[in-house]
Amino acid sequence: MSTRENPPRDQPRAPAVLGVLGGSGLYDLDGLEGREERLVDTPFGSPSGPLTVGFIDGAPVVFLARHGRHHRLGPSEINSRANIHAMKQLGVSRLLSVSAVGSLREGIPPGDLVLVDQLIDRTHRRENTFFADGVVGHVSFAEPTCRGFDDAVAAVATASGHALAPPEARGLAAAPGPHLHRGGTYVCMEGPQFSTRAESRLHRAWGADVIGMTAAPEAKLAREAELCFSLLALSTDYDCWREGEDPVTAESVLAVLRANVARASRIVRELAPYAAGRGWTCGCGRAAENAILTARAGISPAARDRLELLYGRYL
Repeated sequence: MSTRENPPRDQPRAPAVLGVLGGSGLYDLDGLEGREERLVDTPFGSPSGPLTVGFIDGAPVVFLARHGRHHRLGPSEINSRANIHAMKQLGVSRLLSVSAVGSLREGIPPGDLVLVDQLIDRTHRRENTFFADGVVGHVSFAEPTCRGFDDAVAAVATASGHALAPPEARGLAAAPGPHLHRGGTYVCMEGPQFSTRAESRLHRAWGADVIGMTAAPEAKLAREAELCFSLLALSTDYDCWREGEDPVTAESVLAVLRANVARASRIVRELAPYAAGRGWTCGCGRAAENAILTARAGISPAARDRLELLYGRYL
């Protein structure tokens, strides 16, 4: 059953919940009690599909497959603005992005997980800001993820059997895993083609650790929407930089992806009640407090209406 949601006005919002954006292979979330699908309208268009809401051990969760349930949307076709706005409408304040990536480091083999904390954005076809069409704003983005939320994800991942790899392990030969790498730099490329060898070597020279096609717009929009954001990257391959390794293909990615998705799903199921019972001090919920530079008198009624959910208290 699906119900359609419109942004409520002058009504109290639902309690804060955990939001999950599922990537390649993660099109549904098992273990949700009282699940219901919501069709959400946003001022920025339609999300990737219905959002699934439910509970895990009493903790509210909202799930959305960013590529659509049948993987019908390519990276450049994903409406991340609508996805993030829809999450905000449903009360999400902590957003976990689960993303398949290629590894740029010997010591991050396929099957390992990386809790990314830095981004390099090489996309050029994405809508990655809510500040446009008559409203100018700039949020701080030096630290793209929320440290407190990252701590919670790391605690759950290690408790579920992922050994915490030391930073120096990235430059070493792969060790039996799976391991969780705390911290790392994600290069977000446009796609949908995989990298050339020259690009892969360049990204390694930049100090990047993993490469994918979706995280940068989501992280930027989550910050503008004042959400705590964490990025769990699932290593599926060695891109194409590694000598003696076959270049990455969709077929080779899918083979590793199935095991990775099972691990990620378990982490999400344990994260929901764990994070719901814990708070942390961060500035994510006030990220846009002083961001808007446009004079309030110059903001049109249409723009105010479009941004009411996000910035109404500042306008």
